[in-house]
Amino acid sequence: MTPEPARTAKQRKQDTLRRLEDDEDAWVATAGEDGGAPYLVPLSFVWDGTTLLFATPAASPTGRNLVSTGVARLAVGPTRDVVLIEGTVVTLTAADLPEEDAEIFAAKTGFDPRQLTTPYLYFRVRPQRIQAWREANELKGRDLMRDGEWLPAALAA
Repeated sequence: MTPEPARTAKQRKQDTLRRLEDDEDAWVATAGEDGGAPYLVPLSFVWDGTTLLFATPAASPTGRNLVSTGVARLAVGPTRDVVLIEGTVVTLTAADLPEEDAEIFAAKTGFDPRQLTTPYLYFRVRPQRIQAWREANELKGRDLMRDGEWLPAALAA
């Protein structure tokens, strides 16, 4: 099977933003600051145009790792149309999260941690690096963002 022609960086950025807006689940990879084993879990998210918002139990390995290291690596989409995101993390309690954001999260994901007895934390992930590709022909130029800034090719007209 012949792969589709490689997309331009600009088209990949557009497709990435559409995926972030439309998708609701991502694989979230974390590790403890002591260099312990990586931990991978699927979590629902909301994209606000700048950050991804997740929620997970405060006592879970993911919650503890995000609090202790402040970094995460995420994968959104299938393996043949993947978006990889490395980002910095801000931790929020339900009381710290604006009510509007909590309502948007609950509406999009169908899950409202505020209704549970288990203590949950919210996490805002600010992308620092974004990569996107479908096939081997898109591996070159897969970086769309570095150091939190879109690369010029992703902004090209």
